[in-house]
This record gives sequence, C-alpha cells and structure tokens, in this order.
Amino acid sequence: MEVSMAVITIRNIDDAIEKRLRVRAAINGHSMEDEARDILRSALSTDDPRPRNLAQAIHRRFGPLGGVELPETPREAIQRPVNFGE
Repeated sequence: MEVSMAVITIRNIDDAIEKRLRVRAAINGHSMEDEARDILRSALSTDDPRPRNLAQAIHRRFGPLGGVELPETPREAIQRPVNFGE
C-alpha cells in the first residue's frame, strides 16, 4: 500500500510571521517545515465544526447560560402616511 503526501508552497508570508515560525520551530527543536506541519495538524484535527453563521455562533456560546426574560415594550399604532395633496 502506497501512501501519498501532498506538497504545498506558501508565498507572501509576512516577515514577522516567518520570524515567529522560525523561533517557535527552534524552541521545539523542529525545522520550520515540521513546525508548520504540526501547526496545521493541530488546527485541523478538531472534529468540532465551527458554526456557519453568526446566529449559530452566538447561540452556541451563550445558549448554555440560559435565556433572559425581557419585559414587553408597548408599541403605538402605525400612523398613516401624510398626504401632501397628491
């Protein structure tokens, strides 16, 4: 059984990001390529899909806290539009 691996090239990386990746790799005793691979693996290994819209994200974050009862706000009847003699 043959295992294939993809190869990617990332261009236009900010100098500050490249420097942080280089330092992080050195701290962990990895090459920059190994460190980038570990970062990608970690970021993409979660099975927890992110919500696809803002309403789902808000509900997911604050739903466990419970709801809030707000008082009803009385409203006035809609007024008829002004007729300017037309």
